[in-house]
Amino acid sequence: MNSPALPMGSQLQRSGPELHLEQVSLSQMAREHGTPLFVYSKAAMLQALAAYQRGLSGRRSRIHYAMKANSSLAILQVFAQAGCGFDIVSGGELTRVLAAGGEPGKVIFSGVGKTRAEMRQALKAGIGCFNVESLPELAVLNEVALELGTTAPISIRVNPNVDAKTHPYISTGLKGNKFGVAHEVTVQAYQQAAEMPGLRVVGIDCHIGSQITDIGPYLDAMDRMLDMVEAIEAAGIPLDHLDFGGGLGIDYQGERPPQADALWAQLLDRLDARGQGQKMLMIEPGRSLVGNAGVCLTEVLYIKPGEQKNFCIVDAAMNDLPRPAMYEAYHQIVPVHERATPVLTCDVVGPVCESGDWLGRDRSLSAVAGDVLAVLSTGAYCMSMASNYNTRGRAAEVLVDGSQAHLIRERESAFDTFALERLL
Repeated sequence: MNSPALPMGSQLQRSGPELHLEQVSLSQMAREHGTPLFVYSKAAMLQALAAYQRGLSGRRSRIHYAMKANSSLAILQVFAQAGCGFDIVSGGELTRVLAAGGEPGKVIFSGVGKTRAEMRQALKAGIGCFNVESLPELAVLNEVALELGTTAPISIRVNPNVDAKTHPYISTGLKGNKFGVAHEVTVQAYQQAAEMPGLRVVGIDCHIGSQITDIGPYLDAMDRMLDMVEAIEAAGIPLDHLDFGGGLGIDYQGERPPQADALWAQLLDRLDARGQGQKMLMIEPGRSLVGNAGVCLTEVLYIKPGEQKNFCIVDAAMNDLPRPAMYEAYHQIVPVHERATPVLTCDVVGPVCESGDWLGRDRSLSAVAGDVLAVLSTGAYCMSMASNYNTRGRAAEVLVDGSQAHLIRERESAFDTFALERLL
């Protein structure tokens, strides 16, 4: 049987019929830890990070991992030890960063709905910058900083009205999106910020969406952003850093996004041509660092033939892998151990009582009950979005480093899911 091309690079490969991540057998991982199980490759993460590091080599720059993609402590630790900062969107994420050994001065706080409590927490921790997303937020952050007797370092997130050509749920740079300040009022917003005694203007921010596979939207957004930089500095407000966000896509189903180093070579050429290459550059990659570093292992429970469809029922569900239910997202699904059994076209579905609980539609699989399947490219926006729907405990997680496998999250029990609840 011919194996399909695997979209996760050299870290995922077969040795005979057996699928390995780095030097670890995934069949062995399923036997040791049970399923559903997320398994991540440390080498794949660092390999993806290295492309950004090459692209920004020689520049005054900092890479901030957008931790909403996957916020497991050991993964944050890997990036902290590699020198990364972090892009956070909640006070809870800040707590995780600090618990994983991240430096507060390398944290930037994004998000449209920061609370006063979160602002106080971040100011007391000494984070590097707030990415402010509205004029009312500027006023509230100014008040909170003055209450604490400090100043808040800020950049303003500009909405450049650029179409990232991605799913509408993960597009963030259009006028109809909730994010950022419209570019038409950006200079006015900076003038107001500069007059507020509790704020210190340090930069400008732009992020147009996620799973972007075309360089065009990045170039368009950079041009819009640099227009704003020139107008803001002409108004007498200097900017030290430019934050270009993240959003670079990965290969789920044969997509060919630009490599991070090639992308930044073009962006830096554009930056230098506009005379802004000396500024501090900050970026916020998430999915592109972890998405193709992870697989989800799931056991086949039943093969259920039907008149119109066949179903491969597995023990992973929409609470473990929400992307297909939320975005109709595609993940390649392959057997962990290839066998010479008949190929069946089927929908791969989970046990949750929702018709939306599916992982793959019309897949050709050679599998029987008891086999283990690998759902590929599940390092991003799977475990971080997982839930306890149907009182299902969240999956265990393993981080692979060469031939070593480290359990980084224990499987939740049913008792864990209601440990904080109280009977009347």
